[in-house]
Amino acid sequence: MVREVRAFRLRAPLTEPYGWARGRVAVREALLVCVIADDGTEGWGECAGPPAVLAPAVTEFFGPLLRGQDPLATDPLWDRLWQAALPFGRRGVLIGALSGIDMALWDLKGKLLGQSVSALLGGRTRERIPCYATGLYFREGPESERIPRMLAEAHRAVESGARALLVQVGRSLAADAALARALRKELPDIPFAAEAHGSYDVPEAAIICRALAEQGFTALADPLAAEPVTAWARLAAQTTLPLSAGRYEQTRWAFEALLATQAIGTFQVNPAWCGGLSEAQKIRTVASAHGVNVVPRSLGTPLNLAASLHFLASDIRHPGRVELRPPLLETDTLEDPFHAVFSQGIELEDGMATVPTAPGLGVTVDLLQLGQFTL
Repeated sequence: MVREVRAFRLRAPLTEPYGWARGRVAVREALLVCVIADDGTEGWGECAGPPAVLAPAVTEFFGPLLRGQDPLATDPLWDRLWQAALPFGRRGVLIGALSGIDMALWDLKGKLLGQSVSALLGGRTRERIPCYATGLYFREGPESERIPRMLAEAHRAVESGARALLVQVGRSLAADAALARALRKELPDIPFAAEAHGSYDVPEAAIICRALAEQGFTALADPLAAEPVTAWARLAAQTTLPLSAGRYEQTRWAFEALLATQAIGTFQVNPAWCGGLSEAQKIRTVASAHGVNVVPRSLGTPLNLAASLHFLASDIRHPGRVELRPPLLETDTLEDPFHAVFSQGIELEDGMATVPTAPGLGVTVDLLQLGQFTL
């Protein structure tokens, strides 16, 4: 039975702040969740979102509902927490907190049963997964240095083994188009996609889609804000560039609304935000019935990376052809001050991630190191 639920707020300054289409970041934060069984076994998870708000949601709102419950009953526990959250809204911080708890329960379940999470999700269909790198964030400095700095960063990512790059856009139409041209000229054989964080309206998004398509970009993620969802169909009618969305969405019902637009070819699910691994599986099932691909967004700590890796490893062959289209795992190029917290993590080599076979997620949290960053 579940004995205790704990939350750990991590915070550390960055040596170099970075920016994106919706803001600037000078510190790195994380919210880790630990669910402890009555025999002392610990399951660890991670929540995306503001840690100061998530922590009490985990321990004070959901914690009492988990104590004394069977940690192996992941689906009934998810529904128990979901039903408790419903009177306060179907999206937001409570679902973010639920996501981290659910991830921790899967880790705990695997440890108690001696099975990896991917085995519990239905079994691995692959042992190693190629990686792409998310990066090229906005940095402070002279405008004349912006593109050369990004090109240098792109080269470093490729040299480290990244098979493709996800580029940050949303600065301005002119700046984004110039960056796309420079990247294609500098690295003609590398697959690029772009991420806009909902920073365009439909006319602007149509323009940048054409600019990216001209440079052979493979997709544009989240060009539009989440609402109204009808805008997606208007954009899709004006471009042949594949569109993806969902990193800010939660639960299968929100993704079902996106499905109705018939405009999005790939859903992005964040296990630390969308409702956890339990809900990510359900989103994948709903999407598969409509021919929409599902990929995880795994930025954060190695816990979310591991959850995403197990999620990809348990994916079915789709389409079911002999020469498969391999899924790609997202990896982070940003400074990570928390790396020492995880004494056992994901093995990354030559742009490939090995799926852990250890019980649970396969990530070990070092409590001594954790204390250095905990508020």
